[in-house]
Amino acid sequence: MASIWVGHRGTVRDYPDFSPSVDAEAIQKAIRGIGTDEKMLISILTERSNAQRQLIVKEYQAAYGKELKDDLKGDLSGHFEHLMVALVTPPAVFDAKQLKKSMKGRRDESLKVDEHLAKQDAQILYKAGENRWGTDEDKFTEILCLRSFPQLKLTFDEYRNISQKDIVDSIKGELSGHFEDLLLAIVNCVRNTPAFLAERLHRALKGIGTDEFTLNRIMVSRSEIDLLDIRTEFKKHYGYSLYSAIKSDTSGDYEITLLKICGGDD
Repeated sequence: MASIWVGHRGTVRDYPDFSPSVDAEAIQKAIRGIGTDEKMLISILTERSNAQRQLIVKEYQAAYGKELKDDLKGDLSGHFEHLMVALVTPPAVFDAKQLKKSMKGRRDESLKVDEHLAKQDAQILYKAGENRWGTDEDKFTEILCLRSFPQLKLTFDEYRNISQKDIVDSIKGELSGHFEDLLLAIVNCVRNTPAFLAERLHRALKGIGTDEFTLNRIMVSRSEIDLLDIRTEFKKHYGYSLYSAIKSDTSGDYEITLLKICGGDD
């Protein structure tokens, strides 16, 4: 069994003998029958890869003339509804060519961080955006595309100290279009390390009330990438498993679905 995971750090893989038409029909029956068959929905949508789920979405639309996410919204409710809709929503796409072009051969690859430079860059970003009319896009581009990822992580922490806002909120508030997408993609690359995401999951589960938006986003988006590594970091830092944290903080079909995505206890 262990050999299945070699070279694969996600918890969700392509389902063998996959048939989008068979799955679409089973989902339609699960939704349209007398009472929703939640077990069937969970079984199909948590055991198919994202690419396979998108084929089911297309097949469902073709066969029944309706958006699968709309039918799920109409038939489910609460956290469970939001998670199931997240599973059938295409992952966020950014302009990869533009990102590659802006970064190619120019980014500092050093692992060393300079605290003084981070404070200086954070101040420049603040003056370029939040603290003036209009946004100095060249300053944003220069810093976000040239500094190393470890350096940027420190800069983002300093930025929050100066502005009392997260860099993501500032980018969304000041920029738009492809340029906004590009810079947000870089921020996500900097932050999407297993340790960082484990910390975000811990906060989402242990805050006042569950932050289900963050929980859903990370669990779904990383399920095919590095959720196994995130689980390892979670256990290492907090002394208990992500699986047990989900179990103690969620309930019902929402809990069942998250635990299936999580893929096991550590």
